[in-house]
Amino acid sequence: MLNSKFHEIRFTATELLKFKYNSSKEITEKEKLVKFYLKNLDGINNWDIVDNSCYKILGDYLEKKNDISILLKLSESKIMWEQRIAMVSTMAFIRNNKLEPTYQLAEILVNHKHDLMHKAVGWLIREAGKRDISRLRNFLDKHYKTMPRTALRYAIEKMGKEERDKYLGRS
Repeated sequence: MLNSKFHEIRFTATELLKFKYNSSKEITEKEKLVKFYLKNLDGINNWDIVDNSCYKILGDYLEKKNDISILLKLSESKIMWEQRIAMVSTMAFIRNNKLEPTYQLAEILVNHKHDLMHKAVGWLIREAGKRDISRLRNFLDKHYKTMPRTALRYAIEKMGKEERDKYLGRS
């Protein structure tokens, strides 16, 4: 199904993978599903398929292992969808109050050329900022002048007007 030319079939395939992953009690079964996911990344090639599956399968598995080596490798890929998988997978870490992987990947991907990566970076650092606003501010203080405007807007979306204006250069 992940090799289908139809988006809806590939999306459904990841829904089935998530269901199977979440239903699995054995770590060895989860590991097999993660390996299958990684072997079939060619079919995980649209923002909604990535965002709806990667952190719930790959991210969850890696968070439990406390290992981001696969995410770092994916972040270096020439394939934008693999880079997005790396970034969005950090949501599983954020949900468990582990923010370092998100910021580590954001440092690598913050100035990516594709707008779908700008959105992902901004979204994930905003989510991490909900857990630790000072960490988000530190990241923004370092990057706000050079990071893509879309990433910046996503990152500051939940901040107050004065703070948003500061980062947008309006104050």
